[in-house]
Amino acid sequence: MALKNSSKPKKIGVVGVGSFGAAIANMLAEKNEVMVYARKEEIVEEINSVHTASGREINPSIQATFDPEELCRSCNILFFMVPSAAFVDVVRRFAPHLYPFHLIIHGTKGLALNLGPGESLETVQKLRRSQILTMSEVILQETVSVRVGCLAGPNISKELSLGQPAATVIASKYNEVILEGQRLLRSEKFQVYGNSDIIGVELSGVLKNIIAIAAGAIAGLGLGENAKGLLISRGMVEMVHLSKALGGSVQSVIGLAGVGDLVTTCNSVDSRNFTVGFRLAKGETLDQILSTMDEVAEGVNTVRIIDAFIKTAGIRAPITENLHRVLFEDLPIAEALHFLMKYPFSVDVDFV
Repeated sequence: MALKNSSKPKKIGVVGVGSFGAAIANMLAEKNEVMVYARKEEIVEEINSVHTASGREINPSIQATFDPEELCRSCNILFFMVPSAAFVDVVRRFAPHLYPFHLIIHGTKGLALNLGPGESLETVQKLRRSQILTMSEVILQETVSVRVGCLAGPNISKELSLGQPAATVIASKYNEVILEGQRLLRSEKFQVYGNSDIIGVELSGVLKNIIAIAAGAIAGLGLGENAKGLLISRGMVEMVHLSKALGGSVQSVIGLAGVGDLVTTCNSVDSRNFTVGFRLAKGETLDQILSTMDEVAEGVNTVRIIDAFIKTAGIRAPITENLHRVLFEDLPIAEALHFLMKYPFSVDVDFV
């Protein structure tokens, strides 16, 4: 179904031109007119003049702007591709210019907090589900937009930029959002599946980042493929229980956005979360690692939020709990992995 607001064909908007945003913008530009938003004026100038964004190649047909109003006026469909740490601020910047006719699909794998004035994760005594927002919930809370979706799956930006075969999931409560996402992105080398469980798909993309950090640590310690297989399988079980506690479905976790993305990021040196775990195992501190990374490893913040939630909910998530102790309580990574090897799991699969 074509979106209505003007007789003139609209461009497709992309908010954010990091590695993933640039890859998605280039894919969209194969079949559509595309306009991208960048916060920095020098990046906009770079895109419009030499067709690169921080050195990344950008399709010459893509236009860039640093004006949210111009992007919203020119585009009815927007893809938000910004890090979770900046997501709320960016959505608020766009909110005055968004209308109910805008259709928004985000590709951010992170969580935000919905706390009271002056509250922080360190001061709140109990972190409840209502205080944790997925990115689609941020959009719905901060804007008048209704038709919201997310894009999630095993989508390593570097491979997408090279045109290697891949697939993703567009999830939304609205079938129109799914169909538009499929129409815009599907190609011979990029399959696009649909899922109505947007919360479950978002949570799958978020929770797998925790397991990817642990997988990187196993690789960094040279513990072998058997240990990694054990971690991935136990990690999937943990993801199922956490997703269910947060309102997602089992089906989404065992689908492309869950297991598919989990296996990919737990085996990819191009994964930022895997890299964090690998470098921790090699003896670097978290501060040293994060200060030298060009882009955000979303799993670090996810560990903080989920660890606080499970303490309130009274559920056990041993991988998340021990990773939190490693990242924020100075527990040696080797000791944490040794504990997990001895953790008394009595049943292999306990969610079916």
